[in-house]
Amino acid sequence: MMGWFANIVWSDIGQATLDTLIMLFASLALTIVLGVPLGVLLFLTGEGQLAQSKLANRTLGLVINLLRSIPFVILLILMIPLTLLLVGTSLGVAGAIPPLVAGAAPFYARLVEGALREVPRVTIEAAQAMGATRFQIIVKGLLPETLPSLISGATVTAVALVSFTAMAGVVGAGGLGDLAIRYGYQRFQTDVMLVTVVLLIVLVQLIQFAGDYLSRRFDYR
Repeated sequence: MMGWFANIVWSDIGQATLDTLIMLFASLALTIVLGVPLGVLLFLTGEGQLAQSKLANRTLGLVINLLRSIPFVILLILMIPLTLLLVGTSLGVAGAIPPLVAGAAPFYARLVEGALREVPRVTIEAAQAMGATRFQIIVKGLLPETLPSLISGATVTAVALVSFTAMAGVVGAGGLGDLAIRYGYQRFQTDVMLVTVVLLIVLVQLIQFAGDYLSRRFDYR
């Protein structure tokens, strides 16, 4: 058995897994914090909505679409000056988080916008008829109504972030992707590559399972 895993240093695998989890959950939290307001703004400024504004909607949509259209590996490189400004380094776990958020937040914002569009117009009109403010309609009406969809969107985004963290290994961000590139690919250590791939698959399955459970748990419809 040891012959199959002769190149494995389990302490390195453990540290790489921890780095991946830190990158994943830190960037996911920031993605949700940024993505929900962006998605709400996209929805509210859309045609026929509470704060309709073609200029604001098109400008925000353009910025989001531009960020979404840049391949993540290129975004990593483009953001190096900004990453240095924000966290003081472009390497390691800290250096990976800003580009991870920049790559995932626009994606999640579009999912939030789509979820909000699924809310029946009559729900908003009923809230307005009862004298609810715009803020109350959003916080007490729209967001609770779309919570299962928001959780599902966050699950999809988290799975995408797992792939992003693996790609971040190209620029020395650490984690399982970095380990797979440095040892599995560059040094032809197939056993290291195999272990990292299996761990990433397990991580994605756990995220999907947790996301599906939470989505069902908070679906009161």
